[in-house]
Amino acid sequence: MAKKGKDYFGLGRIVSIILAIIPVTAWLLGAFTRFTEGKIVAGILRLVFGFWIVWVIDLVLMILKGRILRLLNI
Repeated sequence: MAKKGKDYFGLGRIVSIILAIIPVTAWLLGAFTRFTEGKIVAGILRLVFGFWIVWVIDLVLMILKGRILRLLNI
């Protein structure tokens, strides 16, 4: 079961960092995470615009905080 407050389905921090390192995986899982939170617009924006810049930001935040970027909460 997913732990509340952790991204990438509540997986361990090391597994989440490994998944965040792979650009395509981070892109898809980031969008899927936003969709499962009920943030449809944020998920669509991640799919359209979130490949390179958001990937780098997500990678840094995943290493530092264990969470992905939440710029838009709608």
